[in-house]
Amino acid sequence: MKLLSLFAPPPPKPQLPPEKVKRLYPRLRWNILEATFIGYATFYIVRNNLSTVAKDMQAVFGYDHSQIGSILAVSAFAYGLGKFLLGSVSDRSNVRTFMPFGLVLTALLNFGFGACHNYSVHFWLWALNGFIQGAGWPPCGRSIGHWFSVSERGTIFSIWNIAHNVGGGIAGVLAAYAASHFGLQNAFFIPGTIAIICAVYLLWRLRDTPQSVGLPPIEEYRNDYPPEAPLHCEVELSTKVLFVDYILKNKLLWVVAFANFFVYIARYSMLDWGPMFLREVKGANITSG
Repeated sequence: MKLLSLFAPPPPKPQLPPEKVKRLYPRLRWNILEATFIGYATFYIVRNNLSTVAKDMQAVFGYDHSQIGSILAVSAFAYGLGKFLLGSVSDRSNVRTFMPFGLVLTALLNFGFGACHNYSVHFWLWALNGFIQGAGWPPCGRSIGHWFSVSERGTIFSIWNIAHNVGGGIAGVLAAYAASHFGLQNAFFIPGTIAIICAVYLLWRLRDTPQSVGLPPIEEYRNDYPPEAPLHCEVELSTKVLFVDYILKNKLLWVVAFANFFVYIARYSMLDWGPMFLREVKGANITSG
């Protein structure tokens, strides 16, 4: 119960005077965009580090391609499950504590993964890591929805989505550098340490909703209401309503999900096996590959 109370959303505060709202709102909107960007990029460096050093794991632990593939596959399945389950929890949690907590957990799993030498332990630790990684995206989407209005979300999300590329790029370079200079285990220890530092940073920078700090809802602040229901922007829908009405019955969502399924086959084929291919087939080393 105490753990759940840690994630409880803060209650709304009395609204600040207009001059304070005018001064505070732009700064906190920037803080949210910047902190969620950095936070999500950091989730990548403790998720995409394994594929960079998979070849080294084969050399050190004697794992074959099938064993490496099983670790990567179970992580991907667990990630999808984590996004689904933790996303529902995130919708009703305080972003300021939920996202840093997830980052700390995935950092600890990286520490454990780097410290152990057993395949079964590696398998389950990386499965858990994949599941906890599901705590990365949902609070970011929730934050942007609360702090940026409908007409600007397309632009904001297009900027924010660069976090995937930044985090993925840093993950490979960081893991390769750490493993080649300090040993294989540091491909997990160093990213984990960075994730802990980032979690502290997020706890400092993030805020939950505008109302939790005495600001008006974003729709009121920008006078930008959804056309279909301007008076009900802040209504909290039940999990059942969200799942049935907005997911199961949303035909367009299923079309996009079906297309995205095939995009991810190509994407993760390259992300997970690209470094191994470059080293085994093209003769690259860990840093050039």
